[in-house]
Formats: sequence, C-alpha cells, structure tokens
Amino acid sequence: MTDEAPRLRAILDTTVPNQARIANYFLGGKDNFAADREAAEQILAVAPEIRVMARESQAFHARTVRYMVEQGVTQFLNIGAGIPSENNTHQIARSLAPEARVVYVSNDPVVLSHSRALLATDAKTGVVEGDIMHPAELMADAGLRRVIDVSRPVGIVVLSSLQFIPDEDDPYKRVAELRDLLAAGSHLMIVHAVFDSRPEVAPPIVNVYRRVFGRIEDASRRRAEVMGFFDGFEMVEPGLVYIRAWRPDNPLNVHNPDKAWLVGGVGRKPAP
Repeated sequence: MTDEAPRLRAILDTTVPNQARIANYFLGGKDNFAADREAAEQILAVAPEIRVMARESQAFHARTVRYMVEQGVTQFLNIGAGIPSENNTHQIARSLAPEARVVYVSNDPVVLSHSRALLATDAKTGVVEGDIMHPAELMADAGLRRVIDVSRPVGIVVLSSLQFIPDEDDPYKRVAELRDLLAAGSHLMIVHAVFDSRPEVAPPIVNVYRRVFGRIEDASRRRAEVMGFFDGFEMVEPGLVYIRAWRPDNPLNVHNPDKAWLVGGVGRKPAP
C-alpha cells in the first residue's frame, strides 16, 4: 500500500513502549526504541533469564511447526505474530513442505508494516489485521481466505499473545470459538509464561506490562489455567509442559526445564 508509511508514522509513538518491540529487544533485534528498551530492562532486572526464554520459545516454535507438517498440515495461521525474525513460520514449514501456506495475523501497526514488507512476498504468504479475540471476523477475512482453505486442517500458532489477555476479556471463550471454526485435524500450538516456579517475579513483571497496555487487570497464569485453552483438543504427547521438555531435538540436553518458565503444547481437533 502506498500510504502505509504515512499511516504508520501517524500511529507510531516511539515514546510509548510496545509489546512487539520489547520482544524484539529480548531476541537481540534492532527494531525497538528507547522506551521499549527501558521497559525491557526493567523486566530483565527482575528476571534476566527472559532473554534465554525468548530464544527457547523460538526453538519450540520450530519444533512444533515441523511436527505439524509431519502430521500433514501444510497451512498455518500465526496469530499475534511479532516483528519478523530469522526463522519465521513459513520458513520453518517450507523447509519440509515447499507448498506450505502461511498467514501472519496482528493488530499491531508496527508488526503489520514490517510483515507486509518482509514476509508477504508471494501468493502463499499473507499478512492480515486481526487478533485471537475476534475469531469469526478473522476466519472470514478475504485476505486470509485467499491464502488459506479453511475447509482443510490448519495449524494455529499462538506465540505468547494469550499471556497478555486477562480473564476479564474471556480469552478462553474466544479460543473455543476459534476451535469451532477449524476443520477436524487442525492443530493448536500455544506458548504461555507461567509463574508456578517463579511466583515472586509475577508482580513486578505484571506492573511493567500494565504500564505498556494501560490496563489494571492481571493476566498472569499458572500451568493449570493455561490448560483450559486446550479444551476440546486432544493433547499431543507430552502434553502441556515446560517448552524445553516438549520433544527436544536432543533429550540429553534438557536440564532444569522449569528454569525457562514458559509452558507450551500442541492440541489436535478430533473428528466429530
């Protein structure tokens, strides 16, 4: 779109921290500003292991996408996509299935601008505006349907975005609505921070993100609460676990999985 850059400049306020740019900073990226780095450093002061956790999340992402391709899934929705990285969903999927089709979904103008410029480079890759809180509108989006055949199984990738949505917004209901719109054989992958092993870091981290989002609600969860997002799905072994322990490439290298306090899992929608 020719008006993308002026529109982005009108929306972009570099003095306000942004979730996607904070995540980019954790990964060592350069698409962030001073306000993002300040907020990120406040979080890292409480939990410096978050840099490692960000990389662990990327590795989990790769393992789960490869798993879904091996199960015959060749079309994916990355919902709540972040700023493009070195190993994006379509690159992972196409390493095994060159025909794989991927749509990236975000409601963040920064992410949308970067993704349209860097990712939407062929007919098998799309970028659409939307989020997991409006599943019916998302699945009906014309841009999505140009790339994805919703009558066939889809792999849903949700990297961390649910962990910022408080219960007051009823994200469980929205994920269930999305599930009901998917074809049998579709898969749902979720990554979510939990505080079972580090309860003491929850309040200061929540306070930083409260300032980022301008909300007072607490969206922090424990593993048992995250499990509710998979209602109606058949869990793939080993279930919802700390991500280091989910089908690691080398099981001998898995030590203290709870030190990366992100849980993740994959569920499959069964046939009716």
